[in-house]
Amino acid sequence: MIFGGGRKREPLDDATRRRLTRWGIAGLALCLLAVGSQALESVTFSKDGGVETTEEIWHQDEPCIAGVCWAPEIEQAPAPDDGDYSEPVKYVETQEPVPASQPSLDADCRPESRNPRVRKLDAKATRAVNRQWQRIEAWLKAHAPRSYRTLGKPGKAESIAAAEAQTGLRFPDDLRASLLRHDGAAVVDDTWAFGFLGNWSLSLQGIRDTWRGLCEIDDEDEEEPADPRSDWWDGRMLPFGADGMGNHLVIDSVKHDVGETDHEGSMSFTPGGAHIRSYYALLKATADAMENGGSIGYWKPRTVAGELDWDVRD
Repeated sequence: MIFGGGRKREPLDDATRRRLTRWGIAGLALCLLAVGSQALESVTFSKDGGVETTEEIWHQDEPCIAGVCWAPEIEQAPAPDDGDYSEPVKYVETQEPVPASQPSLDADCRPESRNPRVRKLDAKATRAVNRQWQRIEAWLKAHAPRSYRTLGKPGKAESIAAAEAQTGLRFPDDLRASLLRHDGAAVVDDTWAFGFLGNWSLSLQGIRDTWRGLCEIDDEDEEEPADPRSDWWDGRMLPFGADGMGNHLVIDSVKHDVGETDHEGSMSFTPGGAHIRSYYALLKATADAMENGGSIGYWKPRTVAGELDWDVRD
């Protein structure tokens, strides 16, 4: 038969025929090797449970089989509920499973850096807070002089501004006014430091350091709840009291009411079973309970050998 414009093809020489024969044998060997490898891989994965479809991989909570894990090669929007993908998903082999979601850490524990700024304190708040402190101090002098001596010296406005900058929180005016009168309390001559509801009052440094410590522990949580008041701790809280056993009195810097957080993992805004609307309300309720022999929820102030003690009322 004649092809290519009627010209008869010349017969191949011996060298060319030998090269073509070797290439044909090599190509046949490669084909056999590829088919064998694919068959071996199919047998291996069928023994381990196998992956039937890429859609099955996508919907698995733990997309791993026999120690081999899979993940989308590129990020993409979640698949529709009906499983209809507009484009095929390409998968690549990885050595570690990809977590279903990243932890949502407490943003309030990561304030932006800022310079301290002394804010003007409302004069009415200062007068109101000082009035309640005068009542508490008078009662302590008369009934618990040892506890009176544990009250801290006046704090400084600059120190409050520095603590606000470091925590990123705005201290309520009543708390600021109280810290300017007494910067917390401290143990004196083996006398428990003065405080509220079975806690001692933290200084400015104590508030800042306790806030940092609780935030460090909170970062170990896997996920933050939607409501910051439903968790055991949130960075928007200001710890102003401690009982020495991992429990703290706190002020919500947003709502300004008083709560308590405990080491067992819960937070409540009814300390002692009472709703306390503000730090000033706590001061007033304490002064009232001292003067009238009353209580705040189930906490009742009393004196033992010249020292204040908070007793649990029956």
